[in-house]
Amino acid sequence: MQHRDSEDATGGQLSRRQLVKYAGFGATLAAAGPFVGVEAAHADPDRQDQAQADPGRPDNRVWRAGDHHIHSEYSGDFDTSTNPPTFRKGADAVYPIVTNAIMAKNFGLTWAMCTDHGGPTHSKVNLEQAYPDLLRSRRLVPEVLQFWGMEFDAPAMDHHTLMIPRHADEAKQLFELESRFAKRDPFPADPGRDTEAKMVEFLKVARNMPHKPLVIAHHTSRSATGLGVYGQDLPHEFRNGNDAAPDVYVGFEGAPGHQAGPLNGSARGGYGNHPTYGGYDQATARVGGLWDALLGEGRHWWITATSDSHVHWTRGGTDFWPGEYSKTYVLARQEYHDIMDGLRHGRIFVTTGDLINRLDVTASSQGHSAGAGETITVSRRNRTDVDVVIRFRPPAGTNGNGDRPQVRRVDLIVGQVTGPSVDRDADTNPTTAVVARFGPRDWQQQGAQYVIRHTLRDVGTDSYLRVRGTSTDEAEPLADGLESPWSDLWFYSNPVFVRVR
Repeated sequence: MQHRDSEDATGGQLSRRQLVKYAGFGATLAAAGPFVGVEAAHADPDRQDQAQADPGRPDNRVWRAGDHHIHSEYSGDFDTSTNPPTFRKGADAVYPIVTNAIMAKNFGLTWAMCTDHGGPTHSKVNLEQAYPDLLRSRRLVPEVLQFWGMEFDAPAMDHHTLMIPRHADEAKQLFELESRFAKRDPFPADPGRDTEAKMVEFLKVARNMPHKPLVIAHHTSRSATGLGVYGQDLPHEFRNGNDAAPDVYVGFEGAPGHQAGPLNGSARGGYGNHPTYGGYDQATARVGGLWDALLGEGRHWWITATSDSHVHWTRGGTDFWPGEYSKTYVLARQEYHDIMDGLRHGRIFVTTGDLINRLDVTASSQGHSAGAGETITVSRRNRTDVDVVIRFRPPAGTNGNGDRPQVRRVDLIVGQVTGPSVDRDADTNPTTAVVARFGPRDWQQQGAQYVIRHTLRDVGTDSYLRVRGTSTDEAEPLADGLESPWSDLWFYSNPVFVRVR
C-alpha cells in the first residue's frame, strides 16, 4: 500500500463535518469541540516563536515537542473463537487517530505517533484498517507530523515503540516486521516467537533495512517489584539489543505514560508493584542507576517522555492527552526524516507539566563544543577544564492545569565512561554523582531564558554530563504516591559525552 503525495497536502480549515466523519460524533464533541478553528487554551503560546529557526544555528533546527507512544481505537481486542480471529475496535483505547492528532496539535505538539497494541493477526489490521485512517488524519491535521508504527510486542520483553520512517512503503515495512517478529501476531500462538534470540534477530533485520526504523522500550520498570529488581525487561537485554543494532535500538522511556493515574486514585504511570520517582522510571530517576550504567559503557542510550494515552482521566482513564502533560523535545527541522534523526542521535530533552520548553546544554573546551547526544574531544596535553553552559526557558503561558510552574533547582550530573561491564546485568555506575546544584540566585536571565555557567576542572577521563531540573524542593525525586502529578514536575536532558585523548 502506497500513499500519495497529495495525502499530506495542507487543506483548508478543519471542518466539523470532516471531524465527525473520521473522528466520530461523540469523540469530536468531547475532544475537539472547543478547539475547531482556534488554538487550544493551553497550547504553548511560545509555539510560534519556536517555529522560528535559531539564527545562530546554520541547520535551521529548533526544539519541537512530540510524543511517540499514543493509542487509538485500533488498540482493540480479538475474538479467537473464529479463524482468522475477529478484530473489535475500541476495547482498550477509544479515540480515533485523528482525534489524537487534533489534541496533540492543540497541546503544542508538532510530531506524534500512533502506537497501537498488537495481537493475533494484528499485522493485517494495521495494514488494511488502521493505515488508511492514518493517511486521512495526515490530510486533516497536516500541522502535526504523524509517524506510522506500533507498540511492538517485543520477544521476551515488555512493549516497545517501533517507529517506521516516512516513505512510500512504510505500511509494508511495518507489516513485514510485525508479521515476522511480534510475539503475539501468530495464530495459533507460536512460543518460538517469545525468546531473547528472536528479539536480537528482529533488531538485526531492522538494522539492515534501507529505511532504518527506531525501537524504544516502554515503561521499563513497570513490572519491577523493587528498586534495582527487574521484571520483564532485564539490563542484559538492553545491552544485547543495543549491541545488535546501535542505530535502531536507542533508548527507553524516562517518563512513562499514564501519569494521570493519581487523579483517579491509581498508581502514577501504572507502576503498581514499585513506584515511579517524580514521574520517572527508576532506571532514569536513580542517579548512578541503570541509565547511568549504560551511559558509563559509552552507549548512546537516550530517554523520552510519552503520554501512553488510552482514555483521558476525565472519562475514567489514567491518561493525559498527547502533549497535555509530558513532552519529548527533539532538536530538528519540521521534517519526518530530521525528527527521526534527532531521536536516533539523542538531540532530546524531556519535561512534564510544561516546566520548560527549551533546554540547551553545551560543553566546551579547547575551542570545541558539543550539545545533547554529541561528543566533545579534549586533549590531555592541554588544560582539560570543560565549561558547561545550561540555558533553559519556561513557557510564557500556563500549562494544561492552568498553572505557571517555576523551576526551583537545576542539577548537573556527571559520570565516568569506563567501558563495557563484565556483568551484563549491572545496573549501577558508582562514578555518577550530582556535582553541582543551582537555584534561582545561580542563574542569569537573558531575555526569555535563563543561563547557568559552570566549569568542570581537570577532566582527565572519558565522561558524560547530563542535567535535570524540578519544580520541587526534593534533593532526589521521591517515590510517588497519590499526590497530584501537577505538583511534582521534572525535566531531564540527554547526555553530552567528553572524550579525553
